[in-house]
Amino acid sequence: MKKLTLLFLLSICGAYAQKPTTVMVEAESFKNKGGWVVDQQFMDVMGSSFLMAHGMGKPVADASTTVSFPSKGKYKVYVRTRNWSSQWSKKEAAGQFLLSVDGKTLPKTFGKDHAEWAWSEGGTVKISKKEVILSLKDLTGFNGRVDAIIFTNDPAFKPTNDVKALSDFRNDYFGFDRNPKLAGDFDFVVVGGGMAGTCAAIAAARNGVKVALIQNRPVLGGNNSSEVRVHLGGRINLEPYPALGNLVNEIGPKEGGNAQPKDYYEDDKKMNAVLNEPNISLFLNHHANSVETNNGTIESVTATNIETGERVIFKGALFADCTGDGTIGILAGAEYMIGRESQSVYGEPTAPEVADNLTMGASVQWFSETKDTPATFPDIQWALPWDEEKSEEITKGDWEWETGMGLDMKLDFEQIRDYGMLAVYSNWNYLKNHSKNKEKFAKESLRWVAFIAGKRESVRLKGDYVLIEQDLTIPRVYPDGTAPTSWTIDLHYPDPENSKLFPGAAFKSIAKHTKIYPYPIPFRCLYSKNINNLMMAGRDISVSHVALGTVRVMRTTGMMGEVVGMAASVCKKENTTPRGLYQKHFDQLEALMLKGVGDPTLPYIQGYNNGGTLMEIKKK
Repeated sequence: MKKLTLLFLLSICGAYAQKPTTVMVEAESFKNKGGWVVDQQFMDVMGSSFLMAHGMGKPVADASTTVSFPSKGKYKVYVRTRNWSSQWSKKEAAGQFLLSVDGKTLPKTFGKDHAEWAWSEGGTVKISKKEVILSLKDLTGFNGRVDAIIFTNDPAFKPTNDVKALSDFRNDYFGFDRNPKLAGDFDFVVVGGGMAGTCAAIAAARNGVKVALIQNRPVLGGNNSSEVRVHLGGRINLEPYPALGNLVNEIGPKEGGNAQPKDYYEDDKKMNAVLNEPNISLFLNHHANSVETNNGTIESVTATNIETGERVIFKGALFADCTGDGTIGILAGAEYMIGRESQSVYGEPTAPEVADNLTMGASVQWFSETKDTPATFPDIQWALPWDEEKSEEITKGDWEWETGMGLDMKLDFEQIRDYGMLAVYSNWNYLKNHSKNKEKFAKESLRWVAFIAGKRESVRLKGDYVLIEQDLTIPRVYPDGTAPTSWTIDLHYPDPENSKLFPGAAFKSIAKHTKIYPYPIPFRCLYSKNINNLMMAGRDISVSHVALGTVRVMRTTGMMGEVVGMAASVCKKENTTPRGLYQKHFDQLEALMLKGVGDPTLPYIQGYNNGGTLMEIKKK
């Protein structure tokens, strides 16, 4: 009896001596993602990328992964998620899902609890072996989302909802900041793989520059990729440097149009062009979110792998911010502009009398397809209030399905994107299930709804010169002109009719156009005023809000990238800064712009959108 009692006491002591265990699983790192997608658009705000079930009303295939546990026993479960539709409706949540642990489904339905990102308690599970399989089961197809899952047998442990504290916990748990990987030393580090960044990387590489190209999505092209599906606007091959644009033509798709089938955007053409350049090291799925500077000079950029969380450091002599959001510039301390300047700042006739925070919005485009037999769509209860007056009997949502004007394009961007999707689903739900003309849509089925929203404007980095309206319309041409902008001054505003129907929450836009002459953008708009080794290409260059209306289209931003890539080669050759190039070596950049870097023998087959009509060029 004494022996049994001693063994029992030793067992109890051993159990109490066992160190409490907490296991964290990042959802975006699931090995088999099934039909779930990785969404990184808001990680700087909510702390991480996450998995999302983007099924457009049809539940997606399960995601699964294998997790190792250091000890067996009972664990409490927490899942970080949110009820995204509760911002607009208190009815049944849009995005719901289940979690299974080794084939046993937890009784809790996730995605219903809270409007903001937070931890939901999932009950207790018994772990009976060291490795178990986790599965996520989508229940609705309407963008349920999960950031991370925690298992803990520590009764004192409570996961934090504070983003900074949670980030510190992640880094401590996974060791991301303790063991960052050095990608290497580069001549030129380009952040952002849209048309501007892709062209910048290729142009530099073809001129002998060692380049790192960092892109936070699995594809290149940005708004011209199959994820966003916006056509290439603007003209190429214009004076004074008609060879500029050959590279845009070389890597751009042959088809035009917005919200078209995936193949129209030829992601592979852009990807292969980069992979065929031996001087380019490509880093897909890496989000740059940290910058080290010294006396106004960037020394390195650190990026996070959006699937694994691994941290990678990029050292370089020159950097290009082609993020569109001015991410690198802001992190480096660059001067920047946001919103609309008042007329008193630059004397622009189109500017408002009083400055405000209005920016152009982001588009969530979509289209349907006609099936051979009737196609159903769930009669969603969480849709926006809809009726015959509000409904639009259409099968495609183009650029004008635009949200977020007046909101913060960084801090509020998840709300902006989600509201764009909500508007699409609400209108489609009414057409399919409630419209008096619903029979017209009986065989229509949603084929594609963007979950990567196409931004037009956020932050503009200030250079040695700020391009303004009068430069474009008088025009005033400067000796450091480079890539020509040819689109009209195309500024977007909330659609007045849509605003009447949805007060304070319009999801449609109108465009107001001012014609211009083709205008060579000054090189001083393509480098930072106060960060010595930072250049920009894309919608974050040094322009006023009004002038942004012309330079933001993608054939133009691609040509900016060509120029910036050429400039990197001159800076490398002369061991100088972009400002030093402007002051002492601009003639070398001129020579490169006259020569070009793209294949001049290719036919120009990309259609031109007349929405950006130029003023007639006057003959001398």
